[in-house]
Amino acid sequence: MSLPPGNGLEIPADIPPLENQVSEPTPERVRRIPNLGHALLFVGFAAILFLLLQLALLMLGMSPVKQSGGAVTVQHPMLQIGLLATTYLVTLAAAWLFYPLMWRASFLDGVRWHWATARAQAPRLLALGLALGVMMQIVTYFITPPKSLPIDQFFLTARTAWLITLFGTFVAPVFEEICFRGFLLPAFATAYDWLTLPRTGEGRERWQTTATLTPDSLIFSAVLTSLLFALIHAQQVAHMGVALLALFSISLVLTFVRVKTESVAASAMVHAAYNGFIFITAIAATGGYRHLEKMTQ
Repeated sequence: MSLPPGNGLEIPADIPPLENQVSEPTPERVRRIPNLGHALLFVGFAAILFLLLQLALLMLGMSPVKQSGGAVTVQHPMLQIGLLATTYLVTLAAAWLFYPLMWRASFLDGVRWHWATARAQAPRLLALGLALGVMMQIVTYFITPPKSLPIDQFFLTARTAWLITLFGTFVAPVFEEICFRGFLLPAFATAYDWLTLPRTGEGRERWQTTATLTPDSLIFSAVLTSLLFALIHAQQVAHMGVALLALFSISLVLTFVRVKTESVAASAMVHAAYNGFIFITAIAATGGYRHLEKMTQ
């Protein structure tokens, strides 16, 4: 049975067949990495691993530190260095294997390591690190520190002095920069942008289509991460206010380098040069750690 004309079911000639119509693909929602969950997982893993290793050593009667009256004394400096190095390296190894499965990107790309950028600007980055070291030396010259600092316990023998020098110059800067500038900086900034996002259609569209961090979020995150950076080093400088302010300022500089270069490797290079300068002054003052008694004079 044929339909009569004018029944409203005719297909206009200018409309292509259905099978030839192609709908525009829906843009893929941007992925923000690392986010706050990723950062907390990284920090939490390192903290739990450190505590478990400390507990294991305590059960074996080999605790590297002793707490008495709120003060922490390093009883076995070499063991403490080994504990920290193991925590840092195992955490980085676990992160290297785990996060690419979640991010669908390599670990170094996820944390914006970008070694080529740092290598291309190495002279300026190293010079900046040395300048920060000089600034810290000037600051310590004008303050009266306690007779002994917790970090002095690592300079009782030449062996531990050289170990802390190698650890502080090559291992600690890499881990701390990946932690603070690779994970926490973008994580806190992303959280800030989410909390301050206008709850409008335009705001939601911006959130779904761009992962660019706002200047306000980066300033907020820079201040927060620098406060945390200074606090985790507070014990090393006996909680001296001026030294903590200097560490806070140094962290802000490291954050600026990370944001300006978009490279965590760049801030790690500055950090390593800064630490290296501090150790070089100690090496020079003690004749290559052969006269460690000069450090307390």
